Amino acid sequence: MNITPLSRVNRIPLHQQIYEVLRSKIQQGVWTSGVLFPTEMELMAEYQVSRATIRQVMERLVSEGLIYRQQGRGTFVAEPTLEQGLARIISFTEDMNRRGLVPETRILAEEIVPASNDVCKALNLRDDEQVAYLKRLRLANHEALCIEESFIVNSLCPGIFETDFSIQPLRETLDKKYGIKIVRALQKIHAINAPQETAKILQIPANAALLFIERTSFNQLDQPIEFLRLYFRGDRYSLHNELRD
Repeated sequence: MNITPLSRVNRIPLHQQIYEVLRSKIQQGVWTSGVLFPTEMELMAEYQVSRATIRQVMERLVSEGLIYRQQGRGTFVAEPTLEQGLARIISFTEDMNRRGLVPETRILAEEIVPASNDVCKALNLRDDEQVAYLKRLRLANHEALCIEESFIVNSLCPGIFETDFSIQPLRETLDKKYGIKIVRALQKIHAINAPQETAKILQIPANAALLFIERTSFNQLDQPIEFLRLYFRGDRYSLHNELRD
């Protein structure tokens, strides 16, 4: 391991300096995902610092999902998180293809159901109206990444479940079959703990961190067409946005 010298005279604490060095090496691919990360003893010897300092650094790297521990085996470099921008609407399939990953979809549920109160509010529906409910598990390179629950205005897309959404993108179907173009969306983002059933589907521990997004999408007539609930694995996704003055 090439060691970056630490400054012991400036005001930046040693643990912060070591954290910055190790984080940079991980992000630059000096250590690739899945490889064994240096032990506490190795890092103590390399940087000539105490165990308490190294443990502080390691805990921070673990909490940020950059490394993970396996009991009896050691500490490993984690898979890099997938950043999703907030500036434009992009489908999961398109997003994964752009990253060079192989997208896969598994249908968990599809049925016509009465709209619940919150769905009625989001889609501006009457209490007695129905929606097409589509629940999908989204994977990339065979790894479960997120669960999507779509509630679509049924009166605008009759017979929607004649399409196989395990292979056909929903947005493309709405456009080509029903002439519905999604042109804008409003969304809320929450941090939640994974319920047991959701965690089981995503193959993560119960109560693990999730990014939970509620999104209402509008068509070219500015009508709400789809209410979407997204459950992203917190260890595999991060969100980013560019802010300008």
